[in-house]
Amino acid sequence: MYDYVSGPNDLSIGRMHMPKFLRIGVHQSNVSGYTSKAWCVRRVGSTVFLRWGAVEVYGIGDGRKVYWTLPPRAKTIRCDTVQRAKDYAKTAIARRRNHRYQPLTGNIATRRRPADRGAELEQALATILFVDIVRSTEKAARLGDSRWTQVMKHYYAAVRRELKTLRGKEVVTTGDGLLATFAAPAAGVRCATAIREAVRTLGLEIRVGLHAGEYKVSGAEVFGLAFHIGARVAAKARAGEVLVSSAVKDLMSQSGIRFKDRGVHQLKGVPERWRLYRVEH
Repeated sequence: MYDYVSGPNDLSIGRMHMPKFLRIGVHQSNVSGYTSKAWCVRRVGSTVFLRWGAVEVYGIGDGRKVYWTLPPRAKTIRCDTVQRAKDYAKTAIARRRNHRYQPLTGNIATRRRPADRGAELEQALATILFVDIVRSTEKAARLGDSRWTQVMKHYYAAVRRELKTLRGKEVVTTGDGLLATFAAPAAGVRCATAIREAVRTLGLEIRVGLHAGEYKVSGAEVFGLAFHIGARVAAKARAGEVLVSSAVKDLMSQSGIRFKDRGVHQLKGVPERWRLYRVEH
C-alpha cells in the first residue's frame, strides 16, 4: 500500500499523490510562452521521489498548459523510516509554499509543437514595462491579509490610472507584479515614474524595468525574448528605481528625459551583456 503526502492541490497518480509547484515572479508572469520551473514530490513508504526542471507555460489563468522543456531531473531519497520520509517531504513542500511558488494543478506534459505554429504568429514592436513591489511579502505579513488586500486594490487602481493616462496596454498581473506595453518608449518611462510616485502615498516602493523590442502575438497570447529581457532589467532595479535597457535609451535621444549609466550587466538567461540606465527624474 502506498503512502503519500497530500494537499488540496495534489495530483492523483493511481493511489499516490504528487504535489506540484510552479515558480512565479514578475519575470515569470502569466504571459503565455514564458519559461519557469516546476517542482514535484511524492512519498512511497520511507522513500521520497523528487522531480524538477524547466517548463514552458502557454495560455493564461486556469486554462494554461505547462510543458517540460526537457525531461525533468529526478532524485530518490531513501529514508530509514516512514516518519523520516514524512518529515523530509513536509519540509521540502514547506519551502515551496511561499511567494516564489504557487501550487500547480494538472499534468506537466512533453511539448508537442504544431508544425505550422509559426505561420499563426504576428510580429509586434513595443516598449515593455515590468513593475513589482519591493519587499511585498514582508509588508503583507506585517499588515495582515485583510489590510493587505485593501492596499493591493488601491495599488492596482493607481497603476491602471497611470496606464490609461499614458495609453499603456496592460498585458497581465501576477501577484504584486504587472506587465504592460507602450507604443512609444517615452510614454512607458513617464508612466513608470508616475506609478512610482502614485504608490508612495500607499507606503509602497516599487522597482521598474523597461525594454524595447519585437515579440510575437497569437490571439491573446504573446511570446518573445523581449519580455524576458525586460523582466531581467526589472530584476536589476533597486527600490524606487526605474531602469531601462540601452534599446529604450537609444530611442529617446530627443525626449528630454535624463538617464544615468548603471553599467553593463549580464542578464540571467539572456544572451550577451546589456548596458542599463537609471531614469533621473
